[in-house]
Amino acid sequence: MSKRIAVVGAGMGGLCAAIKAREAGHEVTVFEHADSVGGTWRANRYPGVACDVPAILYQFSFAPNPNWSHNYARGPEIHEYTKSLVDQFGLAKVLRLNEGVRSARWDADAGTWAVETEKGATETFDAIVPALGQLSRPCLPEIAGVRDFAGPKWHAAEWDEGVDLTGKRVGVIGSAASAVQFIPEIAKVAGELVVFQRTPNWVVPRNDNHVTPETKALMATNIDMAMKLGAQQRAMIFDNADNYFWQAFKWTPEGRAAYTRTALDHLEAQVPDPELRAKLTPDYPIGCKRILITDDFYPALMRDNVTLETAGIDRIEAHGVHTSAGFHELDVLIFATGFETTQWDWSMEVVGEGGRTLKETWKDGPEAYLGIMVSGFPNMFMLYGPNTNLGHNSISFMIEQQVGYMLKTLAALEAEEAKAANVTPDGQRRFNERITQLLSNTVWADPHCRSWYKAANGRVYQNWASDCATYAEHTAVLDREAVALR
Repeated sequence: MSKRIAVVGAGMGGLCAAIKAREAGHEVTVFEHADSVGGTWRANRYPGVACDVPAILYQFSFAPNPNWSHNYARGPEIHEYTKSLVDQFGLAKVLRLNEGVRSARWDADAGTWAVETEKGATETFDAIVPALGQLSRPCLPEIAGVRDFAGPKWHAAEWDEGVDLTGKRVGVIGSAASAVQFIPEIAKVAGELVVFQRTPNWVVPRNDNHVTPETKALMATNIDMAMKLGAQQRAMIFDNADNYFWQAFKWTPEGRAAYTRTALDHLEAQVPDPELRAKLTPDYPIGCKRILITDDFYPALMRDNVTLETAGIDRIEAHGVHTSAGFHELDVLIFATGFETTQWDWSMEVVGEGGRTLKETWKDGPEAYLGIMVSGFPNMFMLYGPNTNLGHNSISFMIEQQVGYMLKTLAALEAEEAKAANVTPDGQRRFNERITQLLSNTVWADPHCRSWYKAANGRVYQNWASDCATYAEHTAVLDREAVALR
């Protein structure tokens, strides 16, 4: 018997859940707060936005795209890919744009969720799938006067396309994942660009290539062969990431030595100035923060109109930024300061068994079983939940495993004529104890490392503790010792 499923969010995760749940015969409604699908690829529109995972991996196995323009897909292309999924799989009729979810409340007697939308409608569903992502809440730095700047200012995730930066004096606070993509672009037009760097990052080359029209035409002459070659290439890149790149984070001696050398060689090859090179050399182990993948960030810093400022920021004023070394007068200020990642403060309220909210349940830190289920919240299947982020491979693979696990659980409910599936407290506890133990052997656990992966209490709530193949094994079967049906 099919289930009524509410998917909350129409990014990559929500679209995957909707496609596969409908294929399995379930009735699906997708609620999306924004006016378009795409999630982070709809929201992030800064110049140079791109994925730092090869495009052939950052797509769904059931929906390969033969038309990427580069080995690393640009943001607008990925947004178009998500929109193409709506067309390809007929999702328009189940998609409700401009209608996010305000709350979801579990009814134990009925075994259903009451979902209230931002438009005030309340509907009943057998299961809910929060697909709200981990990187969706922009974070401003805790700097005195952070809101006092008088000129145009914005966070990179909320780019103001109405401001022309040509000839302007532009300040960028932050030098990590988003910054290394848009700094090379705005450096081409800004009169002056000051990059305020608190901590240098480990950077490895992207070695990106443009996919020429001739290559696309060649592949189009034999679609079957092109798809076969694409599958082989995808498997090779996946295995390389899972078996070799993972060792930089697993913290094997070979892994850290190899990738540290790759990063240092890249820095030395692109930055001949020893003084600038010293400012860009991290003093923490590679992998403890997100490893950045770019070919053009270092060359941008060597432009005559670009300054790398490493002195600490004292305060922000109406017309510029005071550091311990002096004052930088600016026309525009851009914050590339990341996202709130440790509080998991969702945009909707979730009320589970006994009237307990998810926010209250997670007050000491977010925990889930397989990053998918939370004890006390039956028939709720998160996507990209706690401890499912990756540093080495593609989240689209993880999402497919999570959706597959949800469908196995729903199939078990039908087979046993049960209403609710809920991970037991003991099952969730044992899983998280094991994850914590595995994470203690990774570079993220280094006590001297500060990153968005880690909460103030030292726990790593974001990242998966092993390779992707191991996650696939964990989600391949429904462990009835951990998940109870009733």
